[in-house]
Amino acid sequence: MPQFDVYPNPHAASRTSVPFVVDVQSGLIDALPTRLVMPLSRVGATQARLPQGLCPLIEVDGEPLALMPHLAAPLDKRLLRQPILSIAHRAHEVGTALDAVTSGI
Repeated sequence: MPQFDVYPNPHAASRTSVPFVVDVQSGLIDALPTRLVMPLSRVGATQARLPQGLCPLIEVDGEPLALMPHLAAPLDKRLLRQPILSIAHRAHEVGTALDAVTSGI
């Protein structure tokens, strides 16, 4: 599974506020049954109080969504079916956001 692919949120209960997730797990550990994903959230996407480096905006189908690295979680990779796009061109921003969560940088 390619790192930085964006998938529809497989959990219907949260899909209204979190329509998509981003697979951020390295392909070096593809053998695991899970993938580490970060939500792309409508909640907070227009709130100025979210730090830009922590929660960069990612546009999907013309809608700005906030990447929420502090809510990253493992997800059974069988739930991630068809990616809708790749944000590999934004890999540095995603990595910086994850660094902000894990090391405060």
